[in-house]
Amino acid sequence: MSSPATAPPAPNNLKRIVAASLIGTTIEWYDFFLYGSAAALVFNKLFFPDSDPLVGTLLSFLTYAVGFAARPLGALVFGHYGDRLGRKKLLVLSLLMMGGATFAIGLLPTHATIGTAAPVLLTVLRLVQGFALGGEWGGAVLLVSEHGDARRRGFWASWPQTGAPAGQLLATGVLSLLTAVLSDTAFNSWGWRIPFLLSGVLVMVGLWIRLSVDESPVFKKALAKAETRKAKAEPMPLVSVLRHHWRDVLIAMGARMAENISYYVITAFILVYATTAADVSKQTALNAVLIASAVHFAVIPVWGALSDRIGRRPVYLLGAAGVGLWMFPFFTLIDSGSFGALLLAVTVGLVLHGAMYAPQAAFFSEMFATRVRYSGASIGAQFASVAAGAPAPLIATALLSAYDSSTPISLYVIASAVLTLIAVGVAKETRNRDLADVAASPEDADPDGTAATASRAPGARAL
Repeated sequence: MSSPATAPPAPNNLKRIVAASLIGTTIEWYDFFLYGSAAALVFNKLFFPDSDPLVGTLLSFLTYAVGFAARPLGALVFGHYGDRLGRKKLLVLSLLMMGGATFAIGLLPTHATIGTAAPVLLTVLRLVQGFALGGEWGGAVLLVSEHGDARRRGFWASWPQTGAPAGQLLATGVLSLLTAVLSDTAFNSWGWRIPFLLSGVLVMVGLWIRLSVDESPVFKKALAKAETRKAKAEPMPLVSVLRHHWRDVLIAMGARMAENISYYVITAFILVYATTAADVSKQTALNAVLIASAVHFAVIPVWGALSDRIGRRPVYLLGAAGVGLWMFPFFTLIDSGSFGALLLAVTVGLVLHGAMYAPQAAFFSEMFATRVRYSGASIGAQFASVAAGAPAPLIATALLSAYDSSTPISLYVIASAVLTLIAVGVAKETRNRDLADVAASPEDADPDGTAATASRAPGARAL
């Protein structure tokens, strides 16, 4: 049974909340992935023109990785204020920061115009992107998770996750269209700026939708409860997370390793590998990622719904094992040089990735108490990205340069899959937990000193 705080909201209201989270995450990921694709295709020529082509690509991916370094800081700052002030306000701020930085990249002078200042400015804007994205993910998935009911939380919470393939689809689609209609000279001269400048329009649309939704009822209830005991100082969310949820943070970080690394190898590094090692055209590689991203978008809610039926852990474990087993066939198919084989390689890889990514939103949300949930979910997700997604294209490119073979790259992804299998394997199933429950910790005690224990679904434990 659901508690009143987590009773199913009106269908129209929930759909509006899902739409607000989805449009925001789509725009944020569009901005983030656009940079990754541009780093693989043109930034090496525009901002590092004096380097060997592969070295230039490595430097370009290094600025790409810098964005991940800022994500933990974004998780800490946005998580803290999101747990204190609410999810909605911080989501609006993250959207404005990400969109503004992306728009500014579209106006940025290149190395030919201002010399070494160009890559420096590019790096600064990339840091702003990473900081904003570090706060976006946790708030977006929590806004949906905390509005929905436990029975279908995996399905509804998976929709903000589709913002990643939707953003990839949008970014790759725009780049694919421009590379198809423009010559290489025109694209490298000015065409690459168009997708970044389009971000300004997308942000205005996302802002209009995001401002129309209400704050999470679960958070409002927890905030009201905190107000009744405001005479007692509340610990910082970060302190509470590290004190009472440190195991959950480590599990979330481990769970992200295979999911994050495999995704950036499959969608970002492939643009380097396919065009250099497999001698596939830039347009062909972009088209394969474009079609596979559409399939990825479609399967994520399916995996999310399955996690509601059989649990978060079984679906997640299936995805981690599948990605690890797919890596050798993945590169073998790409090496064939056939578009059909390339498309199959990327599509299967992303479908398996979706089995991890879809239940992740509900899984991480269900691990933490309401008053520390934004901080806990964001810290677990974003700190892992520094060790996982950030260096993934960089490490893969370096391995290709050093060994001239895809075998070390496959082993790299397989190792990450083993880490994720271990982390999720030791985790407890969270499917039936009620998000209105709170942890039996000192800061969650009622004014009379007893720990609060809200009603919860059968089989759930207090959060």
